[in-house]
Amino acid sequence: MADVFKGLNLLETLKESIESNKLSDVKDTVEDLLISRINLAVEGDRRHEKATFINSLSGLGPGDDGAAPSPSPVATEEVAGYPNPKHPDFRLWDLPPVPSTSPFEPERYMDRVKFHRYNAVFMTFTQAPQPNSVEVFLEARSLQQQTVYFVLLALEKDTEKSLEEKRKASLEVLKTQGVAQPKVYVVRPSTLEKLDFPVLLEDMERDLPEIRAHALLLALPTLTSTLITQKKEAFKALVWAAASLSGGVSAIPVPLVASMVDSSVAVRILTKAQLSLCLDNESVERLARQRGMEPTRLKGLRTCVLSLEVTKGEVKKRLAAAEKDLATVSSKLVEMAMPRHARSVSRSFTAMLQALNGAIDEMAADADKIVAAAHGEGE
Repeated sequence: MADVFKGLNLLETLKESIESNKLSDVKDTVEDLLISRINLAVEGDRRHEKATFINSLSGLGPGDDGAAPSPSPVATEEVAGYPNPKHPDFRLWDLPPVPSTSPFEPERYMDRVKFHRYNAVFMTFTQAPQPNSVEVFLEARSLQQQTVYFVLLALEKDTEKSLEEKRKASLEVLKTQGVAQPKVYVVRPSTLEKLDFPVLLEDMERDLPEIRAHALLLALPTLTSTLITQKKEAFKALVWAAASLSGGVSAIPVPLVASMVDSSVAVRILTKAQLSLCLDNESVERLARQRGMEPTRLKGLRTCVLSLEVTKGEVKKRLAAAEKDLATVSSKLVEMAMPRHARSVSRSFTAMLQALNGAIDEMAADADKIVAAAHGEGE
């Protein structure tokens, strides 16, 4: 797919693609977002903190299926892969630590672990980055691979003061080795919503091609209310694209485009939203275990039927209700949603937009309540 998404707002880009009749790009984007294809690598010593970090990125605990074990049974020199159980095309890779030998050739290490195939790489450590890791970072930058990040993983015994001291020492190491404007993200592996991980996500969103940034966003667990809002907006862009294909809003008619998206694709979108917002039973139960809470308490916060289960019957019912309610859709919504050249809006476009956006709002509200309860907010 042509990478026309980098640096642009996804919804605006999709509108431009529709206006330019690049419907294949829009269709590819819908599929790509539904699949969430992205590869993240975590380099560093195979310690408990690294395994916990990998698992937290997938929303897993140490005993869950698909979790990275600690201690790791993987041979020191090998790369281990951990597909996300809910998002199989979101893959996390445990890279062996960069060797501390001298002389050291960063290119050989990078070739051995296939460094360039990853969308982003986290160079992790618990004290300070070792010199050869910095050499790998500099080599990646020289090859225009910008999505490589230094991550200081907090130990359980670390305090706010000790972490700040480690950060300062790490920055000095990076400056000494010639890293311009060095940045070190301090992350507590078991609670990613704290410390610098939200800042790291913001920087990744800026650095990654936008389609990959959105894929990452949809695959990550619901760590914060801000992340839930971002997920909601990403799904609304996806709904707009799907509704556009369904409604056949292209200026030049394309055979079968209008029939590409129906209730089956609406089910796929809302199923993806349920998983992405961590509303399925397995995700809610896992979060309750991690927070030492009764699962029934968190489950009871789900009030939207689609938060519990996405069925074709419920989706069809909502689409039918939206069809009947088309007269109440404000002209402003239509004007904002449609491309500039469109003179009229098909009923299928408007109905899908109204029905799915409403469902996503309800599901996101449920996710917000669960995250707030899990974090003890409002108590």
